[in-house]
Amino acid sequence: MNKILILLFSLLWIKISAQDKNYVRILPTDSQREIVRKAANVVPSPRQLRWQKLELTAFFHFGINTFTGREWGTGDEDPGLFDPDSFDARQWIRIVKSAGFKQVILTAKHHDGFCLWPTKTTTHSVAASPWMNGKGDVVKAVSDACREYGLGFGVYLSPWDRNASVYGSDTYNDFFVRQLTELLTQYGRIDEVWFDGANGEGPNGKKQMYDFDRWYKVIRQLQPSAVIAIMGPDVRWVGTETGYGRETEWSVVPVNNLNPELTASVSQTNVTFKPTGDMRGDVLGSRAQISQAKALVWYPAETDVSIRPGWFYHSTEDDKVKTPEKLMDIYFNSVGRNGVLLLNIPPNKQGRISKADSISLIEWHQKIDSIFHKNLAENATITVLDGEHPEYLLDGDSDSHLTLPDNDTTVTIEIDLPAPVNTNLLLLQEDISKGQRVEEFALDYWNGNQWENICNGTTIGYKRLLQFEPVNVQKLRLKILSSRMNPFLSEIGFYWTKH
Repeated sequence: MNKILILLFSLLWIKISAQDKNYVRILPTDSQREIVRKAANVVPSPRQLRWQKLELTAFFHFGINTFTGREWGTGDEDPGLFDPDSFDARQWIRIVKSAGFKQVILTAKHHDGFCLWPTKTTTHSVAASPWMNGKGDVVKAVSDACREYGLGFGVYLSPWDRNASVYGSDTYNDFFVRQLTELLTQYGRIDEVWFDGANGEGPNGKKQMYDFDRWYKVIRQLQPSAVIAIMGPDVRWVGTETGYGRETEWSVVPVNNLNPELTASVSQTNVTFKPTGDMRGDVLGSRAQISQAKALVWYPAETDVSIRPGWFYHSTEDDKVKTPEKLMDIYFNSVGRNGVLLLNIPPNKQGRISKADSISLIEWHQKIDSIFHKNLAENATITVLDGEHPEYLLDGDSDSHLTLPDNDTTVTIEIDLPAPVNTNLLLLQEDISKGQRVEEFALDYWNGNQWENICNGTTIGYKRLLQFEPVNVQKLRLKILSSRMNPFLSEIGFYWTKH
């Protein structure tokens, strides 16, 4: 009897612990069914969940390159070149907030090593510039503006430093920790710390061995709520700088470097290392891929792109700003493909967002508002066999969900509208606090005689937006054709986009 109780308790503990963690080990003895069950129960950490709900993050590439016209500086630039005569961080934040952004990331230091705050680690900073007589602090100005307008604030600190004389030695990691500590202790809450993997030569001709593990520990200690991207444990790069994500985008992906000693700790519920494995393939988390994995981890995709051809401001690109229509297409294929869009908006030499960028951003936001201001299915009747709370699919809350029996891996949802409508856009969401589960779905409509297919899709995740040929409909049918355990659908929406 005692052995049976112990076994039952162990199974219950495995289920509870899997639902509380953003990673899980795959054992050599696990069956395919058990691997799928484990994958279904990997969930985002609180910081990852908050980050996913942002949907839109702005990147500000601003620094000495803004004044030299370069994309990658050499590190030997004269700090005297940095002099934005009309600098206005509040203007930056007002514009991006009015365009729907929830968070910004500032290039506190790029590869050239020039620091946008008066650091004690180097003289290659704003303190040596004529701007505000050397008393200015771009990081403070932007972080203060974010707090004033209610936006999240993050920092990019380039690991590659082409100015630091200690780059290429063990001492540089100490140097970097001091810079990181200044940023994480002097500017209030930091919501995201962004690292890239650029690693070139420093002034001594050597490359650096980055001590990322040490840096992660510093961030977790000083800013525990901050997500660490892209060379970090919380958020991965989608793989391109086009703004377009994968059609099949899994947030649960295989990794090959999970430490068994780490996972043995009952108190450890989130990874603190950068997962490694195939993060660039067309599909990252299929059943075939997870069946060969050593471990699985919640590692969602950030999709980055610049509103201009370059990442820093160049006056020659003033007529090459992406149009509202292009930004709308990017939105459908980034946020609408289970990603968070990181859009770079580079301030100009005057220290302001340029008019062309601002106009495009605002018109883009107006397009988003005009499309999504009304769910055409808001007064529909939802019918789901054996489903509880189908009304949650139309309540506008991504944290509520349709409840289905544990063994239901397929489901048919019928949507009866009060009157016929024209639609060409489907919105679907899963309650990802319970995991990402849907593998395949299909949308049909009743043409008066029979069901006719409109479109098909694979993954959903936090949000899926799928465009299709316009149809006039009153009765629709969403079929979940495959799911890893029972799906937790949270939202269904139908909308109209003008072509």
